[in-house]
Amino acid sequence: MKSFLRRKYFHLRKKKYFELSDEKKQFILKKIIYILKKNKKKRVGIFYPIKFEINIFSILIKNNFNFSLLLPFIKTNKLMVFKKWNNLDPLIINNKFGIPEPLKKNITLSPDALIVPLLAFDKNKNRLGYGGGYYDRYLNNQTKKNILLIGLGFSFQKSKIVPFTKYDKKMDYIITEKETIY
Repeated sequence: MKSFLRRKYFHLRKKKYFELSDEKKQFILKKIIYILKKNKKKRVGIFYPIKFEINIFSILIKNNFNFSLLLPFIKTNKLMVFKKWNNLDPLIINNKFGIPEPLKKNITLSPDALIVPLLAFDKNKNRLGYGGGYYDRYLNNQTKKNILLIGLGFSFQKSKIVPFTKYDKKMDYIITEKETIY
């Protein structure tokens, strides 16, 4: 079931990706900033967009907010940490997925808010990712359990139901260009 949904929503996202206007991107950005400020979050884990994900990365780095940005850094054994990063720091491709990452020497920090990519989501804030389990493993291994989780996707990625297991983490918010689910 999950693999079928992954294929379906990946192809749908690829097909409809370029329909997101700059106006809708700004709507998403305003919602994210509002939620982060409302919840007094300062260390924000973001993702480098790949495979037609919403490019919140370029929107956030072009603006000067009072947040520390953290990017994923893949370690061994399918583990991920977050490294402090700013737009003047170089990024390197040092993982099997070809995703740019901060340098290994960058400071490792725990985010107090995490903006998470998704392939599909449902009204109950369940998220379907790519299936590697990196975000779920990261969240399950954290001693700090009060990380604000914000799933980011397009409205057409909403599914009637997303299958989940005890290892899957439910989002606190899902933000699309049309709605915020909380």
